[in-house]
Amino acid sequence: MTDRNTLRTYRGKRDFDRTKEPRGRPGSGGQKPRFVVQIHDASTMHFDFRLQVGDVLKSWSVPKGPSSDPGDKRLALPTEDHPLEYEEFEGVIPEGQYGGGTVIIWDHGTYRPLSHDRRARPVPFDEALEHGHATFWLDGSKLHGKYALTRFRGGKDGGEGESWLLVKAKDEGARTNGRATPDPRRARSVRSGRTLRQVATESRGAKRR
Repeated sequence: MTDRNTLRTYRGKRDFDRTKEPRGRPGSGGQKPRFVVQIHDASTMHFDFRLQVGDVLKSWSVPKGPSSDPGDKRLALPTEDHPLEYEEFEGVIPEGQYGGGTVIIWDHGTYRPLSHDRRARPVPFDEALEHGHATFWLDGSKLHGKYALTRFRGGKDGGEGESWLLVKAKDEGARTNGRATPDPRRARSVRSGRTLRQVATESRGAKRR
């Protein structure tokens, strides 16, 4: 699939003369696929969980955020593919634009696909997602270990009714001490060390100058 087609929905929702979000350009990224988790204070507060698959970031909105507790099953709602450059986006999307609100990068890093078929043969990650169940190992600044995304509603062609679960596996990265999920309003960016409030305040100050 061409770059133009994979990002058509993303670009169609945005006015790049107003928002500083990246438009996106063709590219396959580095040797290890990347992931990013962004906190997005839009009309509703949520986390955006994004995994590099080919030359785009496959994206899910996770209302309660990813958890490192294997007992937590986090709802993950698929959104449009984003360009790879979105991994570095942090700032304020203008009011009136799609997704208007403040964004910080809560975590980012690389991941390793772990999905296998019944004969224990590796399954390409895009194929695993298409089949509705993908496992992977996150190597981030905050998130570590094995996770799984499982589709429990909707078909492989997507649509408004498609829903997934993001669940942590029981491994050395698991935590069950009550600190498994970040508080979005107190959380700090792994990129700049700023909170949502600080990013929003600095953006308003820059506009006044």
